[in-house]
Amino acid sequence: MASSIARGGEDEGEDEEFEGFDDFTIASSWERFISEIEAVCRLWLFDGPKNLVDKGAECLDHPKNLYKVKSELKYGGKDYCLEFYFMINKDATEWVDNLHNIQQSFGVNEFLVIAPLSASGVVLDSPESSKLLSAVAIALSNCGSNWPAFVPVHDPSRKAYIGIQSTGTIFTRRFDADRIGSQVPVRLMHMEGLYELFVAKFASFDYPMNYFKVSFGMKLTYRTPPFDDDEEDVLENVEAEVKESEEVNDGYDRIKVQWDDDCPWAEWYSAEDPIKGFELITIWPRNTCESSMEMAELENASSFDAEKWSLYPLISPNMIDDSDGKFIGFASQLRLLVGALERSFDAKFLEDFVSAENIGSDNSNPAVVIPPPTVRDRVLKELFHDGAQISSSLDLESKNSRAIKGAPLESLFAQFCLQSLWFGNCNVRAIATLWIEFVREVRWCWEESQPLPRMPSDLDIDLSSCLIHQKLHLLAICIKKKNLLNHENHTSVEITGQSSDDKGLAEFDRNEILDLPQNESMVDEFDSDSPDSEGTTGNLTVDAECAVASPDAHKSCPIRKGSSGIVGNMMLLHSFQKMHAPYTQDAPVMTEDMHEERLHAAEVCGDAFSTSGQLERDILSSDMSAFKAANPDAVFEDFIRWHSPGDWESEEIEDRSTGNKEDPDQCNWPPRGKLSQRMSEHGNSWRKIWNDSPALPASEQKPLFDPIREGEKVLHYLETLQPHHLLEQMVCSAFKVSADTLNQTSFGNLQLMKTKLNQLYITLASSLRPLRANRTHDKYELIGDLRRLCLVFENIEKLLIFVSSLHRKLRDAPRLTEAIFNDYFNYYLPKMGNSSASICFDKKFSNKQQVSMLERDVVANLFPPPTANQSWRKVLSMGNLLNGHEPILREIIFSVAHRVGDCHYGSNIPWTHTEEIETHRMYIRGTSNDLQVALSVTSWD
Repeated sequence: MASSIARGGEDEGEDEEFEGFDDFTIASSWERFISEIEAVCRLWLFDGPKNLVDKGAECLDHPKNLYKVKSELKYGGKDYCLEFYFMINKDATEWVDNLHNIQQSFGVNEFLVIAPLSASGVVLDSPESSKLLSAVAIALSNCGSNWPAFVPVHDPSRKAYIGIQSTGTIFTRRFDADRIGSQVPVRLMHMEGLYELFVAKFASFDYPMNYFKVSFGMKLTYRTPPFDDDEEDVLENVEAEVKESEEVNDGYDRIKVQWDDDCPWAEWYSAEDPIKGFELITIWPRNTCESSMEMAELENASSFDAEKWSLYPLISPNMIDDSDGKFIGFASQLRLLVGALERSFDAKFLEDFVSAENIGSDNSNPAVVIPPPTVRDRVLKELFHDGAQISSSLDLESKNSRAIKGAPLESLFAQFCLQSLWFGNCNVRAIATLWIEFVREVRWCWEESQPLPRMPSDLDIDLSSCLIHQKLHLLAICIKKKNLLNHENHTSVEITGQSSDDKGLAEFDRNEILDLPQNESMVDEFDSDSPDSEGTTGNLTVDAECAVASPDAHKSCPIRKGSSGIVGNMMLLHSFQKMHAPYTQDAPVMTEDMHEERLHAAEVCGDAFSTSGQLERDILSSDMSAFKAANPDAVFEDFIRWHSPGDWESEEIEDRSTGNKEDPDQCNWPPRGKLSQRMSEHGNSWRKIWNDSPALPASEQKPLFDPIREGEKVLHYLETLQPHHLLEQMVCSAFKVSADTLNQTSFGNLQLMKTKLNQLYITLASSLRPLRANRTHDKYELIGDLRRLCLVFENIEKLLIFVSSLHRKLRDAPRLTEAIFNDYFNYYLPKMGNSSASICFDKKFSNKQQVSMLERDVVANLFPPPTANQSWRKVLSMGNLLNGHEPILREIIFSVAHRVGDCHYGSNIPWTHTEEIETHRMYIRGTSNDLQVALSVTSWD
């Protein structure tokens, strides 16, 4: 008895212990499967979309706003995957871009998909698909969720689904989608047949077709023919177009082989057209139709009747993803040039890279081969012997370009750098070979006194350019002066027995050699027709004032030489004579290193005269000698009044205007004033130089500039240039001229592109500045920075190529061009390294821009009428032609809505329900050989 009581107590304790426990061990596998689905769905419902994203929901590549989470389940010995698709920002617009296929087909936002984990990913067995769908529907009902659920069925290529959704009321929506991938019936190619297909789903004998008012919306997608389409068609029409172009030149665009023939980079490479075409999307407004005849008429309607036009470009994959390095342009070659710079530190002489004794183990690599002599000769011919002349390169340069220490775009060294980028593989051996031959050609020009091509010979040397360009500019000046000197020597041999006029001409030649123009900074308002200029013949003058004062004075008056004319009404201090301005020698032409050498010498010698040392002494002495020769009775104070007016403290206003005052009393002679304090100090160096300077005109002085000596020094510099010094200047110049070349691209008034170009110049100037300082100890850091600079340059180069192609295709629609470019720039920005890439990164550019009514004609011109050869190849069958082109895709949504109480669904509804619901919806997506149909039906079960 006691034991039985004890056992009863134990049994009661066990019952209390397991109270509330659901024992699924006795349940079927079907019930456990539903329970697992329910548990997963409850978890997703509890988290909500934002928390699911924070927990790592996968962002789909193409749709921007669509995420998914998934969970794996087991049932009946098979593995299944349950996926939940959801959107952060829900948009109820019918034709929203970037929707999932299920969203667009059935008009849903969030949805579930359950599919087997298999190679096909679809359910081939009909009972299995129904069982899966029922399990998900029961689980969602238990959760109180209204998510629609879908199961992929049939063959994967058919993109077929079945689905179900509980609306939370007495109604249930059922979904079914399928696809015909080939041999679409002719009836279903036309809108009339599609309308009848939809109506047949609900029409009956009691409710004929004309009883319903079907609502429909339509979206047509057109694609422009490829811009490089069918070269055969082009060739067939070349002869006819050439004949037409003799009268009207509108066939040029079709004759051109490459799209970028007239772009600034076309001389160096041909870029792939980044825009392969455009897709135009036309959306028609929602409307109602009561018969198939109305749909037949709509098929013939013009695309201009559509409510909305949207356009977006089809971008070449190489412009978006260039991981395989297929893009060829300036940036790719600059990257090779930076590699050559890195190797240039391995040798002290350029000949070491060419000599066979110094060939390393890697020189058998095709990447470092030297092009054949024929290629080298062709390059040198283009540089030296094709009649190339220097142009005004300043017009081609950006204002920011001068901050980069390189050569001007059209100069000889700049063209050498551009040729080197494409010479072989731009390796250091090829560059060394080309440079050695280049210097030989330069020396030939010097020895044969031939003008140096692509180099000016009469302009000041630009010290902001690279040193090699400065040296070549100096050599061009030396060649010109050398030719004039040779002409003078030849003339002086034959001058004996010539007339005085011929001697004057010879003297003029020497003046030109010494650069003896009238010094405009010292001679103000000289009037060659003034009576005071009489008595002057060439550079030899008998003083007219002296002759007036005394008839015999000319016998004792000194001879005036080298006068370029009188200086207004200025008079000499100790003689009642007009002051004459002399011809003077120009200052010697110097390059940057010559200036630095003289400054260094001045610092070492501690010369207190001036920072430039002896050169300024020689120039000042030359000017003083010329002034003495032109004004024999002048004193030191007269020279100061002419040469440095600021050091003469005048007590009256000196008249430099022209006039003829011969009376000393009338012209207030002598002038009253005194020297400044610095000029009147004891031991002033200027006065000492004045006392030591002889009276010699500039034509008889020793030249301040020796063109022969300076020319040989330039050639010595070019022939002994160290490899890394050459490559450093080539890198700077190559970046600069490449940017200047691209800067000539025509892209309209796109401010964003102009801003990016200006920023590129600033980045180039900053990144290339270390090359100016020759900081070779930072070689590895420098090479790394230059390679990153190549990537920045490539990004801008790609943007320029894109905007150039876009501008020429939409030239007459600037607003649309700018809007598309801004979209593309924002899409491309993460790839440029200027901003962090988002978690969901788009691999496809699909931003669409709305086309205004005024821009529709411009966009329609992108669809030229097909030629006769193109027309017979295509079977036009869909209608809605745009300039003879049928849409590549037609999408239609048919729908019928009823009030519940007015239809057969409402006959047994226990309460009054007057809400209008969409009972049938059909989404049709197709072309002439592909048709996809998705149907959703709402019913009361």
